[in-house]
Amino acid sequence: MKNKFKTENFAIIKKAISKDLAIFLANYFSMKKQVLNTCLQNKAISPFESYFGYYEGEKGQVPGSYANYGDIAGETLLLKMQPIVEEITGLQLYPNYSYERTYVNGHELKRHVDRFSCEISTTIFLGGNEWPIFLEPSGEKNKKGVEVNLKSGDMLIYKGNILEHWREPFQGDECIQIFLHYTDQNREGAKDKIFDDRMHLGLPSFFKKNQNNLLSKILWK
Repeated sequence: MKNKFKTENFAIIKKAISKDLAIFLANYFSMKKQVLNTCLQNKAISPFESYFGYYEGEKGQVPGSYANYGDIAGETLLLKMQPIVEEITGLQLYPNYSYERTYVNGHELKRHVDRFSCEISTTIFLGGNEWPIFLEPSGEKNKKGVEVNLKSGDMLIYKGNILEHWREPFQGDECIQIFLHYTDQNREGAKDKIFDDRMHLGLPSFFKKNQNNLLSKILWK
């Protein structure tokens, strides 16, 4: 498995987490989505509404999708899976952040590569309808790519900053995925970006260094 990752920059881990844990997390994020919807419908929104997740805007990768950045359960999973990801990649890693996304019918993930904090990325299928992700190991643009199908609890590990990856328009009802992102400890600048520029795991994105908000300016002065 380790050799496959070194040659192809991705690997698939079947039953990386138990199906029971995957379903538990899928139900957890579904309940958070329900809570957010109720808060929005009743105009019970505070400045910390992102605690219940949010819907990606037009600048998001999948506009209109429900998402959670840095959720505490997600960050706990980030740490839990780190030894497994290190074993497969043969690297010592820094944990950066988790990101849950719930896709619904018609959503599409455009071809892209990821930013610095997502050098070593994973996606775990939690629940709902299965939906393939595509990778292009050759590095060539506009090729059909490799189709990867995951069952509940399966995990794909890939070099997110190198491999183009995407999902074609979703034909199902709902698909719940969680992404776990790491960087190689030996990569230049990785230590300075640990926790995705936050003080520690579990914090919302507005705690990130150099954000254009008052809290960030106070914390990182």
